[in-house]
Amino acid sequence: MTKRSQVEIERKYDVDENAVPPRLVGAGPVALESDPSTVELVAVYFDTADLALAHNRIALRVRHGGGDAGWTVKLPGDEGRTEVSWPLGEADSAEPGSVPPPAEVVEAVRSYIGDAPLEPLARVTNTRTTVILQDAAGFAIAELCDDHVRSEALRGTKEPSRERRWREWEIELLEAAPDTRERRTALLDDIEARVLGAGAQVSVSSSKLARALGVDALGE
Repeated sequence: MTKRSQVEIERKYDVDENAVPPRLVGAGPVALESDPSTVELVAVYFDTADLALAHNRIALRVRHGGGDAGWTVKLPGDEGRTEVSWPLGEADSAEPGSVPPPAEVVEAVRSYIGDAPLEPLARVTNTRTTVILQDAAGFAIAELCDDHVRSEALRGTKEPSRERRWREWEIELLEAAPDTRERRTALLDDIEARVLGAGAQVSVSSSKLARALGVDALGE
């Protein structure tokens, strides 16, 4: 399996069903917006019986659909999170979650789980509409994702209901984002002002997995 690694820098916002995504041209170097595109994503998250990964703020998932389908491990970092990803294999064409993580993926989290087996933790189905924010030359700076999410906690939830539904917006930086932390923060702050002005609120949950489990953050 071919492994790749990247840093994910993003901000999340809670919105109601009537919210309209704002125009973001003029925020920092954003000069263009792509036409929106919509895709359905289905992800299953894995962990040990005692949630060893969640307690270390680590997520391991397999996702079907979209451009980043495959196995992903998300690790906490100084700025954003580090994503280590592998493509889907032939066996992964089955129902998401029905095939255990490949050996190479398990080895990436071995120091956190020891010999404990990994089991399906939650299933998250997301109808995502994405707009790419570009600079004047057409390079991708960031993306605005409008997510309509349905989750099912397969175990580990703190709430009686195993299914949850919500809508959120994500702003994630892309390849042509500013090359210093100070400028990246300034861009995100500029975009955030517009997003909050459109009726969004900073998300109370750290991730879709945390929300599926009924907690504010992984590790709780």
